[in-house]
Amino acid sequence: MTLAHKNLLLIFAVVVLTIMPLIMITDSEFGGADGAAEEVILEIKPDYQPWFSSLWEPPGGETESLLFALQAAIGGAFLGYYFGVKKGQRKVI
Repeated sequence: MTLAHKNLLLIFAVVVLTIMPLIMITDSEFGGADGAAEEVILEIKPDYQPWFSSLWEPPGGETESLLFALQAAIGGAFLGYYFGVKKGQRKVI
């Protein structure tokens, strides 16, 4: 098995491990900053109407945490790759 095949297999495994909780766990709940802010706003001004609503509402709060962590991991991987490439391009004298 070549290195490229191993990398593709690992990427596929990460994608499967990321998507499986979205499919299997449907009633998770986790309170975050958005929910707390909404409660405070409604205490201050009970007749407040939001400007818009979400296009897609995740099935539970844990799903939101998972997606946030995935976003952070992808960003960290991108930055690590970029700085690694730039360091590799630098000539050693």
